[in-house]
Amino acid sequence: MAGNVHIVPAEGGKWAVRIEGTDGTGPTYDTQQEAIASGTEAAQQAKVELIIHGSDGQIRERNSFGNDPRDIKG
Repeated sequence: MAGNVHIVPAEGGKWAVRIEGTDGTGPTYDTQQEAIASGTEAAQQAKVELIIHGSDGQIRERNSFGNDPRDIKG
């Protein structure tokens, strides 16, 4: 896998899983929840970040799976 996984709005009211560094084609889903489930699995396997966009295209949530550079004690 090349890079972070994005959940973005697609044509026809669907949701797409896009991976940074690829040609931009990826699976589309009828609901955002289905796309998030698929994207989460891909991000966990690749140990990259999952970036969830809202219907307006703005980032609304980020989840890191194994590539968290912060050193937080406690």
